[in-house]
Amino acid sequence: MSADDDTRRLQAANPSGWFEDLYAEAAAGTASVPWDVPHPQPHLVEWASADGTGQRVLVVGCGLGRDSEFLASRGYEVTAFDISPTAVAAVQARYPDSKVTYVVADLLNPPSEWHRGFDVVVENMTVQALPVDLHAEATARVAWLTGSTLLVLAVARDEGPAPDGPPWPLTPSEIRAFAADGLTARSVTRDNGRWVAEYTRDN
Repeated sequence: MSADDDTRRLQAANPSGWFEDLYAEAAAGTASVPWDVPHPQPHLVEWASADGTGQRVLVVGCGLGRDSEFLASRGYEVTAFDISPTAVAAVQARYPDSKVTYVVADLLNPPSEWHRGFDVVVENMTVQALPVDLHAEATARVAWLTGSTLLVLAVARDEGPAPDGPPWPLTPSEIRAFAADGLTARSVTRDNGRWVAEYTRDN
């Protein structure tokens, strides 16, 4: 069974909690995590080319830490969360000397003190991993977390019926929906089938 087959099987059985199921099976050696790759997302690397010292950043759905660790290396003060306790334990074990604060938290019910609590929020393909009927709620929460700047990275698709997933790539209307809670779009591009979108808030 492929890694994609693993994710589809687990999501069908547990639509909102399948991340923990997958990480637990991966820890037991009975499944693999398809996004466990050795390098950070290339669009994130390009975006975060400058020194981030002095800026607090929140990484949504951090998984096994590739993006979080990269941002910390650029000088950002990074908090990263995942709904899966197994994932958080695994990333802490993988990077025992990390400067990143890894936290177990639920995007749909985040800590109240996180409201606009971060200079930068990075949402890299977490919303698209949720069922389509949760996209609007998850998108609103991402905007709610953002203090000044939001970077959204996602696979793109055209408007129309949702594909079988996961993932469920984001449509143009779904990517525009991140401009909520006072955020406005600074740039939205569709590059080789992926969205790279930045939103800002004038405080």
